[in-house]
Amino acid sequence: MLKQAHAISEEIIEWRRDFHMHPELGFDVHRTAKIVADELEKMGYRVRRGVGKTGVVAEIGEGGKLIAIRADMDALPILEQNDYEYASKTPGAMHACGHDSHTAMALGAAMLLAKEKLPGRVRFLFQPCEETADEEGKSGAQRMSDEGAMDGVDYVIAQHVDPGRPVGTIGINPGPNSGGVDTWFATIKGVGGHGAHPDKTIDPFHIMAHVIIALNAIVSRRINPFEPAVVSIGRVNGGLTENVIPESVNISGTLRFTDMSVHRQIREEMIRAFEISKTLGGEYELRFEYGGPPMINDKLVSDMIEKTGKDLLGEENVHEIEKTLGAEDFGEFLKHAPGAMFTLGTQKAGHEKYLLHHPKFDIDERALPIGTAVLVETALRFLRSEDQS
Repeated sequence: MLKQAHAISEEIIEWRRDFHMHPELGFDVHRTAKIVADELEKMGYRVRRGVGKTGVVAEIGEGGKLIAIRADMDALPILEQNDYEYASKTPGAMHACGHDSHTAMALGAAMLLAKEKLPGRVRFLFQPCEETADEEGKSGAQRMSDEGAMDGVDYVIAQHVDPGRPVGTIGINPGPNSGGVDTWFATIKGVGGHGAHPDKTIDPFHIMAHVIIALNAIVSRRINPFEPAVVSIGRVNGGLTENVIPESVNISGTLRFTDMSVHRQIREEMIRAFEISKTLGGEYELRFEYGGPPMINDKLVSDMIEKTGKDLLGEENVHEIEKTLGAEDFGEFLKHAPGAMFTLGTQKAGHEKYLLHHPKFDIDERALPIGTAVLVETALRFLRSEDQS
């Protein structure tokens, strides 16, 4: 399968460069989705367009088990600083997280699988809006799942480029591999007044200082030390001039977790922290915006990917994924079927290392047929395995 993937590497690279030159944000992936859907129809897939607003679902095969392969299509609002011929032609938008590569490799996998006699079905999920959410706080994975993209799926797999690892390697292991996420927004209310007369005010900055201390103590003093968790403050806004104490200040941030019971506990502890506002004579408003569940790789699926990787690339080129609480909405699909995501080494040898979301991010395109082959071979092994229940 690795040999077959290398044979179509020119097509995969051409797709990747085209998507990279024409990045699209959020759910506005109309051009990308059209190219993907058109190509899949040419290959003989049964294609549904506009799933989850702008997603594409394509299936091939009949009966038997159903394995899904997911690829995200959206870019980031970043001004690219590379001068390659395939650099972004859309100012302020860039594929700085490798979704162009994910989409191209999934199309390559679709091309190879279309030539196989499948003992089951393969469904491709080309997803919009992994990087953000819509006005209702739903990402592309949530929207696609709501519209039946995962109905009947037995297993689901995906990959993510890793610019910190060399070409020819993959990372995979069971268990939590990225965090669940909430965004939170709060307003602390006091009584404003002249900066020279703080005694005639209820200073919201003073209250906020105590709230921040309480927030920063949640993980270190309230959460089980063996449970990964983060509560971070990302923005504080308040006041208009130096000699006026404002009536209110705004504060917002993010929280991360890998266990839903910890998620509930963090929310409860945050409410307790903001209650300090009332103790000090003020009031508060606190709102949580749910971002998605943690991504927890299923052991059976992880083991299959690991075995496939070792057979294709050699045992020494398969490693564990470095743990992170960065968010990845693939966890939404894992609520519907067991699955796993592996990482694909894409580091450019001899170049300065630019990691994900950097304006000079790029990949070594020699990795593209490797990721394609791992997707295809893993899918075929699941479909051909007679002892899966």
